[in-house]
Amino acid sequence: MSEPALSERLARLGKELGEREAEHRAAIAEAWRQAQTLRGEVAAALEAFTAAAAQAGAPQLVVAVGETRTDAKHLRAVEFDLTRGRHRAIVTVKSRGDVTLVGPFHVGKTEGPCKSFPYAAQHELHGALGDFLEKFLAEAATP
Repeated sequence: MSEPALSERLARLGKELGEREAEHRAAIAEAWRQAQTLRGEVAAALEAFTAAAAQAGAPQLVVAVGETRTDAKHLRAVEFDLTRGRHRAIVTVKSRGDVTLVGPFHVGKTEGPCKSFPYAAQHELHGALGDFLEKFLAEAATP
């Protein structure tokens, strides 16, 4: 008896894993919604930062905001990142209902520090997000 074709084996595994993960679909969709909202807020704030920095004479202070994507470490989470040179920070939104602010840190170095907030703690999250962005921008703008 011959082995099943590779495509058949992987289709079987895909079905099995897809059925396992299907129960998380709604929570993952909410994580995507939360992440897209936060990304929009962060992008708008960084546009204001960049415009103010350019007007003050430092047009080189530009931060890239990455696209929202499935998290690199957690299958049931989504993330977007901020980068300027070797400086990086990550916003991770997990399907279990919390947001984690990671960094700032240098690319190639250990990530951290991290702070997590439940979705419902919007006031605390936005306060911490402001502190997080200020720290990232200060570090990223340091020669």
